[in-house]
Amino acid sequence: MSVLPGAAEPGETSALGPGLGEAVGGRHEHGLLAGLRTALDERTLDILDQRASSRFKRRGWLVRRALMYADLLGLTLAFALSETLYAPAAGQVNRLGVNGEYVVFLASIPFWLVAAKLYGLYDRDESRANHTTADDVVGVFHLVTIVSWLLVAGAYLTGVANPAFTKVLTFWLVAVPLVTFLRVGARSICRTRISYVQNTVIVGAGDVGQLVARKILQHPEYGINLVGFVDDRPKEPVPGLERLTLLGSSAQLPEILRELDVERVIVAFSNDSFEHVVELVRSLYDFEVQIDVVPRLFDLVSPSAQIHTLEGIPLLGIPSLHLSRSSAVFKRTMDVLLAAIGLVLLAPVFALIACAIKRDSRGPVFFRQVRMGGGGQTFRIFKFRTMVVDADEHKAELQHLNKHVRPGSDPRMFKIMEDPRITPVGRFLRRYSLDELPQLLNVVRGEMSLVGPRPLILEEDRHVSHWARKRMNLKPGITGLWQVLGRSDIPFEEMVKLDYLYVTTWSLWQDFRLLFRTIPVVIGGARGAY
Repeated sequence: MSVLPGAAEPGETSALGPGLGEAVGGRHEHGLLAGLRTALDERTLDILDQRASSRFKRRGWLVRRALMYADLLGLTLAFALSETLYAPAAGQVNRLGVNGEYVVFLASIPFWLVAAKLYGLYDRDESRANHTTADDVVGVFHLVTIVSWLLVAGAYLTGVANPAFTKVLTFWLVAVPLVTFLRVGARSICRTRISYVQNTVIVGAGDVGQLVARKILQHPEYGINLVGFVDDRPKEPVPGLERLTLLGSSAQLPEILRELDVERVIVAFSNDSFEHVVELVRSLYDFEVQIDVVPRLFDLVSPSAQIHTLEGIPLLGIPSLHLSRSSAVFKRTMDVLLAAIGLVLLAPVFALIACAIKRDSRGPVFFRQVRMGGGGQTFRIFKFRTMVVDADEHKAELQHLNKHVRPGSDPRMFKIMEDPRITPVGRFLRRYSLDELPQLLNVVRGEMSLVGPRPLILEEDRHVSHWARKRMNLKPGITGLWQVLGRSDIPFEEMVKLDYLYVTTWSLWQDFRLLFRTIPVVIGGARGAY
């Protein structure tokens, strides 16, 4: 981690690397940016050079317009399809005719856009780093449903038109998925543009600040360019963060924001006093930046936590760890229904994979292994075989290749990026998570769920203790937070925390959301799948 003058107390600079006094000697003459250029990484410098153009727009401007065009295109196509399929019925009162209905629909477009704005469907990408279309599904469903029937009610009440129920139903059935998938495409395009990237500074270079930094670097799809840290008393950087720059002290933050065109500031447990941090955050209101604050009890505060007040003091309500009987029935019903449908539809895929495995190497098609299940009960998991038959016999020989034994990592997991025991077909299956498909059998048998904690081998499970054992209050899942967020790139301790978070904040909607997020991860080749 490079250090700039004023970033640490005298004598502390050596803990973070060599000072850059000579490199920033002309700082007062040329501004902070002139001094920073020798310490910033090439990506940040390239972003700053491109942003020098007067035509540059930020993420909010870009995404709002892209999503608006996606919504208009989806609604228009759905309307055109419903008009094409259902012409006015004989004897039906319709003063407008088909052309008139198109005019009315076009006139209603501002109403659609205002309603979408009220639902917050255009503003969250700028404020939330990890916002995806999966988070919009409920809003899109509500928007199309409510506005469609409001317009129908208005047509009936005014006598302008008398739209057929089948036409309205078709529009609704087509518009919801079409708008959703067009939003996926719009966001994908936006993520390729430099305007989508947000220059970000973390206030606090301690354990929590560096943890946040590492998570940001693991997810380039968030569109966050981590410029560096701001801290008066930084800690030694963990492996992988050495290249990040210590930009200066908290007193220099306003100047840093201006010079580096920062759009997001993450306050992560600075060593400064509470009063100083509050004043610092308040001072940021004068800048056009998104402010994120890591809560003190972030290990306990989940996305489902609700804010309420007590005499003006905001309180975070942490839900209790309890899954009602009705919720358990809903979850099991969804598992059986979707898993059974999946087994039927994927039967040809199973056959093709089985043939490929048999042609590729000797041994059985399926691989079975004992895993820890819900409630502490073990079971044998089904997977397509991706390794040679004697893979376990060579595990000890390859221990030195385990990516989690390097300094700063967690050796409780065994993952090799280029494992020589994996067969050519197995490498392809793992890349696209196809080796996991036979676990649908475990779901039907009641040993697993579609969504849940990671099914650990017994050797890994023995490292889970105390509060973390509650991760097995629910059955392990084929997919889950670990699988969606990075798989093998996530160390053991964080994986356990993610599973605990899932179990303690379970909801049926969260399961659907994780299933939805799994689709692009699998299609694009899951990161950390090896």
